[in-house]
Amino acid sequence: MNLLESVKMSVTTLLANKLRSSLTMLGIVIGNASVIAMIGVGEGAQKFVAKELESLGPNVLFVLPGNRETQRITFDMPKTLILEDAEAVATQVPTVVGVAPEVNSREVVTYRNRNTSINIIGTNSNFLPVRDFQTAKGRFLSDIDTRRSNQVTVLGADLAERLFGNVDPVGEQMRIKNATYQVIGVLEPKGSNLGTDYDDAAFVPVTTMANRIVGRTSPYGIPLTYLVISAKNTESVDAAEFQIRNLLRLRHQLTGEDDFTIRSQKDALETVGRITGALTIMLGAIASISLFVGGIGIMNIMLVSVTERTQEIGLRKAIGATQQDILLQFIIEAVILSAVGGLLGTGLGVSGILLVGALSPLEAGISPVAIAVAVGVSGGIGLFFGVVPARRAAQLDPIVALRSA
Repeated sequence: MNLLESVKMSVTTLLANKLRSSLTMLGIVIGNASVIAMIGVGEGAQKFVAKELESLGPNVLFVLPGNRETQRITFDMPKTLILEDAEAVATQVPTVVGVAPEVNSREVVTYRNRNTSINIIGTNSNFLPVRDFQTAKGRFLSDIDTRRSNQVTVLGADLAERLFGNVDPVGEQMRIKNATYQVIGVLEPKGSNLGTDYDDAAFVPVTTMANRIVGRTSPYGIPLTYLVISAKNTESVDAAEFQIRNLLRLRHQLTGEDDFTIRSQKDALETVGRITGALTIMLGAIASISLFVGGIGIMNIMLVSVTERTQEIGLRKAIGATQQDILLQFIIEAVILSAVGGLLGTGLGVSGILLVGALSPLEAGISPVAIAVAVGVSGGIGLFFGVVPARRAAQLDPIVALRSA
């Protein structure tokens, strides 16, 4: 019997038992759908985080107080980075075009009978160009506001709508920590970035933040939460990082380890890539267990099928079918079940990824490699787990098989 006849006979046999064949494929369908969906979600998360980091701009550097060791073992950020450091970087590093200090604190803000707890960000006029923000109404903080510690504020788009509704907030008065501030502008919507929702935040001059909201908590100057620096171009990022490190070490009179940390977008992308890659592998490995369970289900059903079809096997052997013919037919049946289940699972998994992409901020990450591997593995599982029942069927004695029937 040739291969084509074996395939036709296997398909006919499977179609004659539609319910059993469908239930047998179910494990493979679920397994393939799980693997493809989990890998797709992992890749979607990786793309989402990468896009968030890229929105910072390719030339942006972050300087944080404390080195990696102190950041890891302490709950409070060290106060080793001050406003004077930001001014020194802006004036003495030739590869830098903008420096935006940030001091963050969570405070209660009030407008008439509405109040809410939000993130207050103290910064300067460089924030807009460095972080690539735009004003929708009014203006942003100026250098004069910073020098005079003016009690003015700029609101994120969501905060302005939540507090003021249909009222134009520009020119209105609101309270931050029991002091009155004049709203001078509203920013264009930007969304959250690295865990901070700038659309639901209020911006004040960094000096006002230190003098009137959080207080001066360092004897050396105004302590910063972090420093955002924009280099001239992508090629000058490494040079800027080198110059900033040397300047800050000189200013802080360091002879040992740094008391600050400089991070670039490239560093963040590499870290995120490693984390999300590991999570994707873990999710795929967990989901692949269901493929293994589906393979065991195929083997169990095929073993039952051998028992039920003892008379058929004996009759075929009696009229000339060889052990190889019987072996081939049962293996083909197992492979067909797993391959068709793999294709159906692929369709289900891709649909799930598209649904997640439509209902969440994650991008639909459909990996052709994952699809090919999942379908190939499911076919291989059918082949592997189909060998035992196929050999058992092939080794049946035709006389015993006919007599037991």
